[in-house]
Amino acid sequence: MPATTADEDDPKPPYREGAGHRDDPPLLSRQRGRAAKVFRLAATGVIMLFACAAAAFVWEFYVAAPWTRDGRVRVQVANIAPQVAGQIVELRVHDNQVVLIGDVLYVIDPIDFEVAVTSADAEVRNREADLQVKNAQSARRQALTTVSTSVEEKQQYAGTAKIAEAALESARAQLRQAKINLERTQVRSTVNGRVTNLLMRVGDYARTGTSNISVIDTDSYWIDGYFEETKMANIHVGDPADIQLMGYSPHLSGTVESITLGISTANAAASTQGLPDVNPVYTWVRLAQRVPVRIRIDHVPTEVPLVAGMTATVVAGNGRAPAPAWFADLRNRVSGLMSNETAAQVEAERR
Repeated sequence: MPATTADEDDPKPPYREGAGHRDDPPLLSRQRGRAAKVFRLAATGVIMLFACAAAAFVWEFYVAAPWTRDGRVRVQVANIAPQVAGQIVELRVHDNQVVLIGDVLYVIDPIDFEVAVTSADAEVRNREADLQVKNAQSARRQALTTVSTSVEEKQQYAGTAKIAEAALESARAQLRQAKINLERTQVRSTVNGRVTNLLMRVGDYARTGTSNISVIDTDSYWIDGYFEETKMANIHVGDPADIQLMGYSPHLSGTVESITLGISTANAAASTQGLPDVNPVYTWVRLAQRVPVRIRIDHVPTEVPLVAGMTATVVAGNGRAPAPAWFADLRNRVSGLMSNETAAQVEAERR
């Protein structure tokens, strides 16, 4: 057999100085593994940081920030009822018509009331004439001496004159009442607004004190925002409010006018014996109660019509909740450390 050398029998490649440090596979794999691990940890930390920030933002936005999508446009409605009864003979408005204070809405048949005025006026004239006669009789008796008439007779005639005077005052009061009732046959609007849901017609019978026509008071619109109780700490009377109706893009501006101090609770209802009826079922998941907040409307864009019952999104104040206590404390500590470090650097530069 031919002679062989050690290099020919050894399967390993010949060693070269410095090559082991550059091409050693275990060392490269360990370095790559450390880099991948550091990258994974850093990526996980960044993701957790973003997740915590997103959770804090969502918590602040949905739980503590003073805003709500549960807002309603509210308005006062004047339910107008006649003060006298009678048949409606004239209707001077139509449904959704704009009216002003004092405008006649409808007219009740005035014939009976005109007759009452005429009768009361005649009664006044009758009483006036009777009073003149009684005063003249009393004056004649008072001018006579006790030889011609007695003191008792004088007193009787004077009293009769007083009775006639009182009867005249009563007749005049009845005349005033008859004239007022005649004026009340013309039923007028008590507010500036718009007639709504008009169902009456000529020929209907109007009853005293029974409402038969409604007028929306267009000067009384406001917004009720139903805020969750977790947001009430960030809402104060006098705070500005931004309002957006569901069907319109332009925003309305307003001011927090008042906050309701009480809402209904089922446990406050009395039982048959007058005792509180407390529900024994208590769930672990508690829903925040909603508290009505009244918003005064300060400005309405011309292209936005207000309709009672419309849904609105209401943002009170700047729409943000203050930072939580732990976050404020952490921020103050970090600011303090940075301030101390800056002061130390400035002091070192001075030295």
